[in-house]
Amino acid sequence: MGCSPLPCLLCSIPHGYDPLDPNGNIAIKWDVLQWSSSSYDARVSIINYQLYRHIETPGWKLSWTWPGDEVIWDMWGALAHEQGNCSEFKGEQLPYCCEKTPLILDRGPGTPFNKQVANCCRDGLLTSMIQDPSKHGAMFQMNVGTASSNVSDMTMPRNFSLGVPGYTCGDPFQVPPSRFPEEGGRRWTQALMTWNVSCSYSQFLASTAPTCCVSLSAFYNSTIVPCPQCSCGCEGIPGTKCAKPGETPLLLPQEDGQQPDLVRCSRHMCPIRVHWHVKTSYREYWRVKITVTNLNLVKNYSAWNLVVLHPNLQSITQVFSFNYRSLNEHGTINDTGMFWGIQYYNELLLQAGESGNVQTEMLLHKDPGIFTFREGWAFPRKISFNGDQCVMPPPDEYPRLPNTGPSATPPSLCIILLLSLSVIVML
Repeated sequence: MGCSPLPCLLCSIPHGYDPLDPNGNIAIKWDVLQWSSSSYDARVSIINYQLYRHIETPGWKLSWTWPGDEVIWDMWGALAHEQGNCSEFKGEQLPYCCEKTPLILDRGPGTPFNKQVANCCRDGLLTSMIQDPSKHGAMFQMNVGTASSNVSDMTMPRNFSLGVPGYTCGDPFQVPPSRFPEEGGRRWTQALMTWNVSCSYSQFLASTAPTCCVSLSAFYNSTIVPCPQCSCGCEGIPGTKCAKPGETPLLLPQEDGQQPDLVRCSRHMCPIRVHWHVKTSYREYWRVKITVTNLNLVKNYSAWNLVVLHPNLQSITQVFSFNYRSLNEHGTINDTGMFWGIQYYNELLLQAGESGNVQTEMLLHKDPGIFTFREGWAFPRKISFNGDQCVMPPPDEYPRLPNTGPSATPPSLCIILLLSLSVIVML
């Protein structure tokens, strides 16, 4: 299938820009804490500065390329996936990792205390800034040396990668040294040197196809507008896999231990469907029901979220069963909001099945002068799930108000009937 010029142009851009989160990125901070002639201690922090995008299972997998013959002698708060070839070293103790491009994984919650540091050991998961600010960062510490046993100067690694689809990291740049509080803020220490690496997200790099779609309905029209056909793929195309109702296919884990995604067969082939239903109209308010359905047979979505763009969100009155926060990133324009699950209640969107959906209803005030049910105004302009934009139906297919035009009886006939009736009365 061909690609229109604009999408092709956007696909070639490695760094994505999100107007709803213009300053969003994931920052890698490299703090040199101690220095000697043979090694130095570095503290590496991964901080998610995105408002609504988060890192979910299987988590981040940080990597970089050493500029010389550096090795890692020890590590706390994380682990190196491979030790590598340490044959250049003789003695009882070998380095912890001799890989030229080490792959660093986060530890789990059960890590021994002597291998922990602050903000570590969360299996690589990072929440968004809005959902849980206390868990949007990770940290580990390591001791770095060289095969020549001489660390004469500090040269930063290159080719940083988060190991998460869609993210591209730039080159490290030096910034003022980080400062750390002690004694309740009465004393401050600082790193010897600090570098930052900025990683940005692009949906075009994350997936070759969309991952969600939107369907629509309203109380004033019996038509249910489904997700557009082939929104995320087309059933029957070679390479496309799906499971029909009642099928339980055998899935073998991939090399990283994760099972490949498998969705229910449908006309849209999306793992996530968001349904927007205009439920009720009152004198001064109107009610909307949102249902998020997981059609992925093997994946649960933890810490999921929705971002909705609609002009009437500036007058939202109440939200049921979901958390809500306005994303007012452009001053007086308040038409975007973020929805996410309530902890221990519906923050986990289970895999496809009877429990594979979450629902909410919201009450909105009818703003005088702009509110209307006509021309599809009551439906959202844009919906994103976990930061990825969903495919909307074409506007000309939106449910419309019933035809309330004048009677089909010709006016001239009505006049004739009235004149005849008046003549009869006069007689």
